[in-house]
Amino acid sequence: MYNHGVPAPSPPPRRPPRSEPKEIAELNLVKAGQPELAEAVDLQIELLTLQRRVQARVPLPWFDLEPGWLAARQAQGLPVLLFERIPLEWTDVRLMFRQTADILCRFHAIDAGDQKHLQAVARTGNLLEPLVARWYSAARPGEADEEGTDSPSVPVSADALEQVLVLSMRPFLERCAESIQQLLDLRAWKEPYCPVCGGEVEFAAITPAADRLLICSRCAARWRYDPIACPFCRNADRTRITSFTSRDGRYRLYACDVCRRYLKAHDGRQPGRPLMLAVDTIATLPLDAAAIKRGYRS
Repeated sequence: MYNHGVPAPSPPPRRPPRSEPKEIAELNLVKAGQPELAEAVDLQIELLTLQRRVQARVPLPWFDLEPGWLAARQAQGLPVLLFERIPLEWTDVRLMFRQTADILCRFHAIDAGDQKHLQAVARTGNLLEPLVARWYSAARPGEADEEGTDSPSVPVSADALEQVLVLSMRPFLERCAESIQQLLDLRAWKEPYCPVCGGEVEFAAITPAADRLLICSRCAARWRYDPIACPFCRNADRTRITSFTSRDGRYRLYACDVCRRYLKAHDGRQPGRPLMLAVDTIATLPLDAAAIKRGYRS
């Protein structure tokens, strides 16, 4: 039946396409400008998407820590986030562990044999919990044996296991760092390792005032450190620190001629966007190649 003279109902308006998260948009710009980094960008986008999806389910934890206890820990050079205080949902940890291993294997960052063993760890009884606890405490200065937990033997390469653990624990540790850093006065913290979790530095940020902030490889916490000294061996002899920049001046690399390790940094004194760790670690891969060619290691 026709309704003569009655206009047909107009179709519902289309929803505008959902905009990309800013970090993913920036990563795609990196891929467009440096096509040789396309595979590394695609890997990072998959890891970032997984981490953000899980992190959205992790509530911001609340830490009721005595100011005196915090001050005493910092005075002793000890990180403040104890493993037993981390609110972990082990279903989500297992999900992160399995899917991170799958993504890394698909992009040939770990081999298929390691991926198979890591999947078995995540699915077998309670193997993952003591493994994570041992990994976490092993990096904490002066407290490697504090947990007293026997770590299960896992037949995978140490590099593959470390890579999967760092990436799969990041959503949980980042949420803890967001909360706990509000309680810390870091003006007196002079150590090159993280004041929150004890992790090693991954990247650095140079502020417009020329301060250098180190960024933790595990929880992404930031803290001020000597603008020149090596955060790996503490060498502060300027004549034994090599420094060079990217072509656009946005990034700087510090290489130590004592321990032969290097650290990359985003230079906030240059015009442009602020640091985005997930983006800048990929955009600076050519600096890694230049440093390695000169005999330095990360």
